[in-house]
Amino acid sequence: MIVWLNGTFGVGKTTTARRLVERDPRLRLFDPEWVGYLLREHLADVPVDGAVVTDFQQWPSWRRLVPVVADEVATATGQPLVAVQTVLVEAYWRELRAGLRARDHEVLHVVLTVADDEAVRRIETDEVEAGAVAWRLRHREVWAAARGWMTAAADLVVDTTDRTPDDVAATVAAAVDRHLGGPADR
Repeated sequence: MIVWLNGTFGVGKTTTARRLVERDPRLRLFDPEWVGYLLREHLADVPVDGAVVTDFQQWPSWRRLVPVVADEVATATGQPLVAVQTVLVEAYWRELRAGLRARDHEVLHVVLTVADDEAVRRIETDEVEAGAVAWRLRHREVWAAARGWMTAAADLVVDTTDRTPDDVAATVAAAVDRHLGGPADR
């Protein structure tokens, strides 16, 4: 199983993922961005449809390789994965989900949401990704445009605005438990 945490920047995906794997030893964290970093290193000069690539998700190779790498990690470890990645393009999400399902992985698509003012506050005060503040703020409009399809495609939508990270993780963990046939020995 792949638990895919999706949503806008500043919503709490990384924090939720970390809390999930801390509380449930069955789960392993998987970051699809590392596949993107690899490709950026080797494909930086390769355009897509004649245009300069501004996001590694634009490379079809990223969308093909993420399911392959996730499958390899899940197979090698025997663990369900928690993937953390904002995917704002519906066609990209359909490709990723199809690629994971083609490898016999059930996908639990969790979309985290947050009120706009709280998202801005979180982005502007993020000390871990401080260099990405401007980029994240610019992409809020793209998130707003994607929110409709994203929440419609979600198996679970969790509003994180007024909830603690532990509460959000507990909500997602309950959904994971339902899919895995019960809770882990915690």
